[in-house]
Amino acid sequence: MNKNLEIDNTDLRILSLLMENASLPYTEIGKRVFVSGGTVHVRMKKMEQMGIVKGSQLLIDPAKLGWDISAFLGVYLDKSSLYDEVASALEKIPEVVNIHYTTGIYSIFIKIVCRDTEHLREVLHDKIQHVAGIQRTETFISLEERINRSIPLEEQGE
Repeated sequence: MNKNLEIDNTDLRILSLLMENASLPYTEIGKRVFVSGGTVHVRMKKMEQMGIVKGSQLLIDPAKLGWDISAFLGVYLDKSSLYDEVASALEKIPEVVNIHYTTGIYSIFIKIVCRDTEHLREVLHDKIQHVAGIQRTETFISLEERINRSIPLEEQGE
């Protein structure tokens, strides 16, 4: 069954507003979508229970806090069957902020954030390269993140 069958245009408008500004009070969202704040609360709880909403987070600019290097690593595994073990070990490294199991030449593609190039070297050499099951990695340093956004939510035909 399609999970989205239980989502209507009001739900989509609520999600869109919160994706733009997660600190909007439910009463303000209710005014904008013409429902009560309580209705917004109930609908958000429903979408959390459905697994559509997985929580919320505060977005920060790591560079403004001294974390100036973002890098992507293509990870080659000794065997693809080691993915779960390697991913679990990578999750324990605080600088690893994303892990993706991929198709193509890499088994895993990860994003790490570091303070500077020396910190990047330490993370690569002292942490990631010591994870059992990793054969080798290729590193791509990001020079600029131009866009980081959520998917657009379009209203469904009723």
